[in-house]
Amino acid sequence: MASQSVDRRRCLSCNRWGGARTPGVEPGTVEYDEDNDRGPCQEGPWHGSSRRGPRNACGQWLMWAALAPSADTSGAAAPGAVSSGPAPSESPSP
Repeated sequence: MASQSVDRRRCLSCNRWGGARTPGVEPGTVEYDEDNDRGPCQEGPWHGSSRRGPRNACGQWLMWAALAPSADTSGAAAPGAVSSGPAPSESPSP
C-alpha cells in the first residue's frame, strides 16, 4: 500500500474522488494500491473522468469525509466539510 498526505490536496484525498482507498494509519493520510490508483471524479470539474489518479488535482478539492476530524463539540464544520442542508430538527429561515 502506498500513502499520500492530505496536505497535497490531490484527488486521492478529495471527497469527490470515487477510487479505492482507505484512511491511512498516520493521521491526515490516505492509503491506496498503486496498481489500482485511478478513479472517477464525481460532481467536480472533471466529472465522469475515470482517469483521475494520485498526481491529479483541481481547484475544487474537498477533504474526503472519512478523513475529517471526529465529532467537534463546538458545532463548527470541519474544514472542507460538505453540508447537506439543515439538520432534520432545524427549520430553514423564512
